[in-house]
Amino acid sequence: MIKTSIPGFQLRYAEERDVPLILDLIRGIAEYEKLSHEVVATEELLKENLFGEQRFAEVILGYEGDTAVGFALFFHNFSTFTGRPGIYLEDLFVYEEYRGKGYGKVLLLYLATLAKKRGCARFEWVVLDWNTPAIEFYNSLGARQMKEWIITRVAGEDLEELAGKF
Repeated sequence: MIKTSIPGFQLRYAEERDVPLILDLIRGIAEYEKLSHEVVATEELLKENLFGEQRFAEVILGYEGDTAVGFALFFHNFSTFTGRPGIYLEDLFVYEEYRGKGYGKVLLLYLATLAKKRGCARFEWVVLDWNTPAIEFYNSLGARQMKEWIITRVAGEDLEELAGKF
């Protein structure tokens, strides 16, 4: 366990045995974001992609005592302009009944520290435009929205079609 500045709150890296918990946390953030219908992740997919031969992401779990209360799922990206890696935070979530205690902030601060330790040039993530509490929280920590950048995505059938053109 990684001790934090909040008494009784600790962090630890997820292990394969945590996959059911990770999936529950993913479903929790999807419900909060009104995107539950988009969750197709399964325990098998998470085991393969988080703990398999090639690991595509890492997970930090937050615990109040012995109870898991939140998580951060992240992975490395790369900045060609800086020639250095970055950390991309895919999801940060704390169960509703544990919010307001600073746990989300500690998870973010830990990842910022990890980014520095790993020589990263950036630590970044996206936030839904309607999520004013999250935007205000991130801004209070010094984060800034990159309004000149537009997220572009190809997924599902469109990805299949595009890949088929090769």
